[in-house]
Amino acid sequence: MFEYDSVVMSRMLTSLTLAFHIIFATIGVGVPVMISIAEFIGIKKKDPHYTLLARRWTRGFTITVAVGVVTGTAIGLQLSLLWPSFMQIAGNVISLPLFLETFAFFFEAIFLGVYLYTWDRFKNPIFHWLLSLPVIIGSTMSAFFITTVNAFMNTPQGFDLEGRVITSIEPLAAMFNPATPTKVFHVISSSYMTSAAILATITAFIILMKKGSKYHKKALKLTVVATFIFSIMTALAGDLSAKFLAEHQPEKLAAGEWHFETEEGADLILFGTINENNEVENAIRIPKALSFLAHGDFNAEVTGLEETPEEERPPLWIHYMFDLMVGIGFFTLGITFLYLVFWKVKKWNEYNPLLLWGIASIGPLSMLAIEFGWIFAEVGRQPWILRGYMKVSEGATTSPHVDWMFVLFIALYTVLAIGCITVLRKMFKNNPAELELESRYPQVAATKEDD
Repeated sequence: MFEYDSVVMSRMLTSLTLAFHIIFATIGVGVPVMISIAEFIGIKKKDPHYTLLARRWTRGFTITVAVGVVTGTAIGLQLSLLWPSFMQIAGNVISLPLFLETFAFFFEAIFLGVYLYTWDRFKNPIFHWLLSLPVIIGSTMSAFFITTVNAFMNTPQGFDLEGRVITSIEPLAAMFNPATPTKVFHVISSSYMTSAAILATITAFIILMKKGSKYHKKALKLTVVATFIFSIMTALAGDLSAKFLAEHQPEKLAAGEWHFETEEGADLILFGTINENNEVENAIRIPKALSFLAHGDFNAEVTGLEETPEEERPPLWIHYMFDLMVGIGFFTLGITFLYLVFWKVKKWNEYNPLLLWGIASIGPLSMLAIEFGWIFAEVGRQPWILRGYMKVSEGATTSPHVDWMFVLFIALYTVLAIGCITVLRKMFKNNPAELELESRYPQVAATKEDD
């Protein structure tokens, strides 16, 4: 029979909200960049195809922003309702980035409205494109500020704690804690990559199903090239994140890599299983690669999980989250690179169905990698909610009604998901790109091309 546990239910509800919100938060950070790039290319090349891309992406983006507002508000409410003891302490220290995140969102929303309703209002279209830059700045800064809060939870600083009393608060020191640079870089680069990958997936699928027009083929090149570039950035961010973990959170790296004993020249373990004696079986081992990943030196010493008290060790299953995240990242990098090779080699067909199916998979896979990465980041901090100061069990509410909240939020997110998908389908299914291109730019006919 189910035994109620407010800590477990609080964790489940927070996880549900974060897992749903992160989809729209990721799109909210990355899609404005793609919109701006498409419009700029359209202006420079005087190519209506790219301008139409920016128009249509903007319309879809506004729907996802609306859903993101609801889920983002839910997170803010749940921080206070589900984690009151944590917010009583940490809220005094991290209130600055929380406030600035709200300001950044309003900044983005204002300019998004102006950008959306001023198409064709300027004689020189470059002035309209300039309005996309504040939208990018606002969305990226919003990601920056909220990520600093999560970074603070991993490497808290900027305060003194005497019992349950916070003293000597330094908001800027708390915001710019040691985890901030790598976490922010990783979050922003992966958001750009995933958004580009989602747009590439949509385009590749349309070409596969309908043998798309010039419009779609130009969209495919743009989105795949962007995904490739942002994938490289994300790989670099991941490398820097591993080196950060080795220095500041060695227990998370050790648990994620199943590295139990401190040693030099440590092997990198991929996949595999682990038995009750913490012995790794059926794994792929890359000699000395973990030492290089952690310190940039194949012979460097890597701290083992044995150095961490048993009650403070993260769960070992986060190893699979790390493997899946990294594996998807390299698959995305590889498939986009392969497309570029096929594109450049004239006798090869970059619209090969097998290659297009590979591209069609990178959007949902990249979003899954985002989810896996956040699971690794949050569960890898366990048992701490504020590392070194407060455990999750100490920060949670004692309310006996979180289970009802859980059910209500499942219903809310179901309605939001169905509503979002329905609106987006109707928005674009009833207004295909070819017809819109002909109506807006009659001098350009959207013609079909044979593969």
